[in-house]
Amino acid sequence: MSKEKKYRKKKKLGHYPFISVIFSMTLALFILGLFALLITTTSSLTKIIKQNVEMQVYLKSNLSEPQQLRVSKSLASKEYILNEDKIEAIRFISKKEAAEKFIEETGEDFMQFLGDNPLKDAFIVKIAPEFHSSDKMSEVQKSIENINGVFEVIYTNNMVQSINENITKISIVLLSISVLLFIVIGILINNTIKLALFSQRFLIRSMQLVGATRGFIRKPFIYRSILHGLVSALIAASLLFGLLTYGSQKLEGLAELQNQQMLLIIFAGLVVTSISIASFSTYRAMQKYMAMSLDELY
Repeated sequence: MSKEKKYRKKKKLGHYPFISVIFSMTLALFILGLFALLITTTSSLTKIIKQNVEMQVYLKSNLSEPQQLRVSKSLASKEYILNEDKIEAIRFISKKEAAEKFIEETGEDFMQFLGDNPLKDAFIVKIAPEFHSSDKMSEVQKSIENINGVFEVIYTNNMVQSINENITKISIVLLSISVLLFIVIGILINNTIKLALFSQRFLIRSMQLVGATRGFIRKPFIYRSILHGLVSALIAASLLFGLLTYGSQKLEGLAELQNQQMLLIIFAGLVVTSISIASFSTYRAMQKYMAMSLDELY
């Protein structure tokens, strides 16, 4: 009697070996989420790099403080100066500070044998990302040099060009891999569910033979696939959160690269992706098995 109950339980409509399905889906979603975190971290790092592209604006000698202030206000009014909260876009460095820093870094006091400080007062200005192309940076340089009181403007053109080229290459590579990874994971989940439903093919045929409609047969399988997708996504999100928390404790600065809003979007995306792929794959597999002949089922 107990064996008969066990047999019936195994053959209940909509039930199939789900542990392997959840494990496979969780692993696939974890990899997908991990790559999504890599993309968002790279994006945050790219943003930080772009926010630190600077120009050195050297002032003419013997400018008074009111004249220096006018130059600062003129720079602040320009559209190409970075305008971000909590970021100091214009920083003043006096020639005295520059000399002290040079002596500290090199250990040589050049003023002892020169008798004077040849360095100039300067403003270090951060340039907005939309002006980082070579042509626009050159235009910005000329614009600042035309400000009254400015002696010279210097920036590393090769570095800016290299940053733009590397960011473009990284973006293309990450986009290509993300598309390929999404396709592979979709196929993996689809095949996993298809194999799991294979064990139910004869039960599906039995239900058809007693007059059950396709919708009635599909319903418990679709509901169960949604549940499996939700569970898999929650487990994957929990693993990712744990890994991210551990990484933030071990790697200094990693926490600063994380965007809480983007993390919520990634976790929500995992849930939506998991449920969508699982339910769609189940629907396709059910359609296939319900359309098979008895000979094909064997």
